[in-house]
Amino acid sequence: MVILLVSRTVSRRDLLCDTAIQILAVDGGRGLTHRAIDREAGVPIGTTKNYFPTRESILEACAARMTSLHRAAVDRLRETTPADISASDVAELYPALLRRAVADDPTQMLAMVELYLEAVRRPGVREALSGMVLANAEAGAALQQAAGLPSTVRDTGLLDAYFLGVAISLLALPVDTLQTVGLDDPYALGIGVFSATVPNAGRSPEQRSAESG
Repeated sequence: MVILLVSRTVSRRDLLCDTAIQILAVDGGRGLTHRAIDREAGVPIGTTKNYFPTRESILEACAARMTSLHRAAVDRLRETTPADISASDVAELYPALLRRAVADDPTQMLAMVELYLEAVRRPGVREALSGMVLANAEAGAALQQAAGLPSTVRDTGLLDAYFLGVAISLLALPVDTLQTVGLDDPYALGIGVFSATVPNAGRSPEQRSAESG
């Protein structure tokens, strides 16, 4: 699950990370250089290198920044979640998240794809990405458990992996191909990845209680 909102007030370090994430999304990994970040962030040349001496350290910081943003967004969501939230309410989040990740603002999703590619070749990035994936799954499980679902980190980790695959397909493939293979309905896809991975997603709390008893 990807729920990322950038704060209006950020530190210099976070500014550089946010800029790096934007560059990853727009120009890919090859476009990510110290000078490119300095230029886009509007800071003196050499600033990024002072904070992040190597390219790998930039990528690791991007993963950490995305993890922090995700945790903060999920915390805000949980704070405003009604006590009587249902499983169907949680399910409805996923079509909205998919629409945001693909149509409204694909920046974070595209940057995440680039981090996955970098992690294949760079152990440090792999470790940072691992932390992000675990944090996302833990946050998702906590949110679903608040709705009375028996979700575990394994369930939400699988959901996130499905979500990522679907989002990449929607971003990368032409419309006619998406239609042919049945990936042309983002709402149905969002509900589908939720239902496919969440235990007892279609059952009421009463039904789940009765079955567990």
